[in-house]
This record gives sequence, C-alpha cells and structure tokens, in this order.
Amino acid sequence: MTSPPPVGTRTLGRDGLVVSALGLGCMGMSQMYGAADRGESIATIHRALDLGVTFLDTSDVYGDGHNEELVGEAIAGRRDEVQLATKFSLSRNDRGGMDIDGRPENVRARAEASLRRLRVDVIDLYYQHRVDPKVPIEDTVGAMADLVQQGKVRHLGLSEASATSIRRAVAVHPIAALQSEWSLWTRDLEVAGGGGAGGDAVLGVAREHGIGVVPFSPLGRGFLTGAIRSPEDFGEDDWRRGHPRFTGEAFAANLRLVDAVRAMAEEKGCTPGQLALAWVLAQGDDVVPIPGTKRRRYLEENVAAAAVELSAEDLTRLGEIAPPGVAQGGRYVDSSYSYGDSPERVA
Repeated sequence: MTSPPPVGTRTLGRDGLVVSALGLGCMGMSQMYGAADRGESIATIHRALDLGVTFLDTSDVYGDGHNEELVGEAIAGRRDEVQLATKFSLSRNDRGGMDIDGRPENVRARAEASLRRLRVDVIDLYYQHRVDPKVPIEDTVGAMADLVQQGKVRHLGLSEASATSIRRAVAVHPIAALQSEWSLWTRDLEVAGGGGAGGDAVLGVAREHGIGVVPFSPLGRGFLTGAIRSPEDFGEDDWRRGHPRFTGEAFAANLRLVDAVRAMAEEKGCTPGQLALAWVLAQGDDVVPIPGTKRRRYLEENVAAAAVELSAEDLTRLGEIAPPGVAQGGRYVDSSYSYGDSPERVA
C-alpha cells in the first residue's frame, strides 16, 4: 500500500508549540459515533504516528476517562513522537447533560487524574473544555498556569471560548490554541458575533493574540465526506440520529451542500472529505484541524488531503458553495449538552 505524503508541521501560539499540520481527534474511539473496536482504534493511532500525524486530541470526559486510557496505552513507548492534548472542565450529570467546573481546585485534581490515565509525566497542551460561567476565567487560567510552572503542562488552550473570554485569559497566561468547531458548514468563528451574542469575530481576536486555531469536526461530523445519504445510515447508538443537522428538512437541505462539495471534489480528483479538509488547511498556517476517526482507512484518506492544492479560484468557489450560515440546524442538541450552542453562553 502506498502511504499518503507527509503532512508537515505547523506552530500553535507564540511560545512555539510545533505540531503535525493535521491532528487526530480520538473521541470517537470511546463515544458518540457507535461502537468502536479497541484493537482497530489503537492500530489507528499507531498508523497516525507512522504517517506523521503526531498531534493527538482527547479529553477526560470522552468515555468518562476511557479515551485517555486508550490513548495512553497506544502511545506507550512512543511518547516522544507525540504532541498530546487533553481537556478538563466537563462532566456528565444525571440529567443527561454536562456540568462545567472551572474552579482552581478542580483544575488541579483533573490534571492529576489525566496524567495517570495517559501514563505520562507532562501534557503538551491542556485545554479548558468549556468556560465556566460561575468562575472568573482568570481564576481558572491562573490554576492552569500553575500546572505549567510545576512542569505538568507545557502549553494552555481554550475550547469554544468567546472573544471576551480569550482576552481575559491571555491577560493571565499565554494561550497557545483555541479549539472550536470550524468547517465548510460551521463558519461562526469568522463572523462578528458568530462566536456568541455579539462582539468581535473570535477568529480575529485569537489571531490578534497569536493563538493557533484547532478546528474540531472539520468534516462536519462526517457529513462532508459524502458517505451519509440518509438518516438510516446511522447506527442505533450513533448520536447523530437525533442531531438537528441530520434530521428532517435540515438533512435534505444540508445534503444539497454536500452534493455541491462532491461535484467539485470530482473535478479536483479527490474525495469530498479531502476537499473539505483542504479548505480548512488553507485557512492559514496557524490552523491545525483534528478530524476524528477510529479506522485506519479513513485516517489515510484524511492524511491525503494535505496534498490537495486549492487555488484562489477554488477557495472563492468553495466560499460561494458554503458561505457562513449555510448549514441548516443547530450545532448541538441542547438536552445533550447543557453548555448550549453558543460559546458566548458559557463564557
């Protein structure tokens, strides 16, 4: 089998966190997208490292710790090859949603637990998974900064934070990365007020402070691959069966977007997913998407996107196919994620 070309590296933040230009989101190996095979998941992580995809993303809430344990097992003996990112602050509650806890004492406790599960001495990039509206972000980031001072964490990140929260956080400690949803069908980061209820565009504020951007779900939760043609394509335990963008009239409307991407991909000689990933990669050298997969064959397809070249005309055309706000339906089911759809609501 011919291997995809190397993905290269990019730098997140002003303190120089060098990572692979394409990362691997590991969440689906433990939850949300149906059953996963442990052996195949570990083989996928090993294959990623072999292909130069060394930026691995997990969280302590994925599978309630299972995902960190899985990643820790997979990187044993290869730790020096990996840029390891994990997150804290979310936990499941008995109402079917999530609680957010940004208290300094929780920062310390969750970091220690993550280090144990990951079987490592230091975390390369530690994110606050969601901003806690009940705790000043200065207090949370201050506790995260203490972890850097103690040598337990190398760089700090925020996930789905608003422009206001970003500005307040960087006043306490440099932030290397902002992880937020960004793809052809989710372009809120680019729009003034799009990352919350008013204010500057989150993307502009992140760049103003030298913060790298780590887009999650760059393939539109798999929809932009073109492989999903009907809601019946989802298994019974796949959360997308009830997702606002994958049901009813929204599904049909969003499928038209996917078909337009597919048609252009055929012209370019690549898959729809590769075209969608190439668009994200083309948004700047400070952008490092982390498409998630639990299978080697999809990983290899994603890695090949790094070789897809897009001209200025291609980017203009894609911008016309998928302008901000094009997708129908919200980004989350509120009953499943108590922090809601908008980053501003939890910042």
